[in-house]
Amino acid sequence: MSELDVLIPTCDRPTELAVTLSGLAAQEFTDFSVIVSDQSEGAPDWETPAAQAMVRVLERHGHGVTLSRNLPRRGLAQQRGHLLSLSSARYVLYLDDDVWLEPGTLTRLHSAITELDCGFVGNAVTGLSYVDDHRPRELTPYEEWQGPPEPEQVSPDSPAWGRWTLHNAANPTHLSDQVADRPKWTAYKVAWVGGCVLYDRELLESVGGFEFWREIPETHCGEDVLAQLKVMAKYGGAGILPTGAVHLEAPTTVPDRTRQAYEVVSP
Repeated sequence: MSELDVLIPTCDRPTELAVTLSGLAAQEFTDFSVIVSDQSEGAPDWETPAAQAMVRVLERHGHGVTLSRNLPRRGLAQQRGHLLSLSSARYVLYLDDDVWLEPGTLTRLHSAITELDCGFVGNAVTGLSYVDDHRPRELTPYEEWQGPPEPEQVSPDSPAWGRWTLHNAANPTHLSDQVADRPKWTAYKVAWVGGCVLYDRELLESVGGFEFWREIPETHCGEDVLAQLKVMAKYGGAGILPTGAVHLEAPTTVPDRTRQAYEVVSP
């Protein structure tokens, strides 16, 4: 059993999945496995030559790779819950299928969660097409944790919700530049983190994981936000700088965002 499982939900993104796997193949952190759950309508995303090549690289480096199908589709939360059910590691990294991780990212995230001893840590994904678009006003909610993260009740009507602007466009890159000279990672306060979140598995499961999928419509979004709000309320969570998570900026596969999971189920 690995110390860490990387859980990748994918759907109709064969090119992006291959890039995501390539980022994992270049990590120097040794004790991780990869689990992919595919919901594509046609052939699974991993059947492309590029994805297959990256699977072989991962396996050659000693990382287990599990490729699974999860059909019929029953919503994003059910997909995340399915991935969790396939995992047995102490830590689980939910990594979206359109995110490339720079070398060193897994090591940094693992170091942070073990030292901070909180519910989750995350690298906010950054859109490098916006790297010249500086938004200082959106960075004003930035606040660092001065010790281990404490439990927080974060909701859309709380001041802490305003931290969501920290992760717009290339803001995570600009924040990373501000702490680039520090000897190790920096933990900061978040509303939530999208795309690359490392959970303490036991703590995630203790608040129900993604089992709330049965309580919400199949067409929804914000399921990751709801899970993080639940974990933060009991155990605390943090964003980690520098971020090593690069968003591939592919078109969304979730065009209907009218139903937010956290608006249906109370955190």
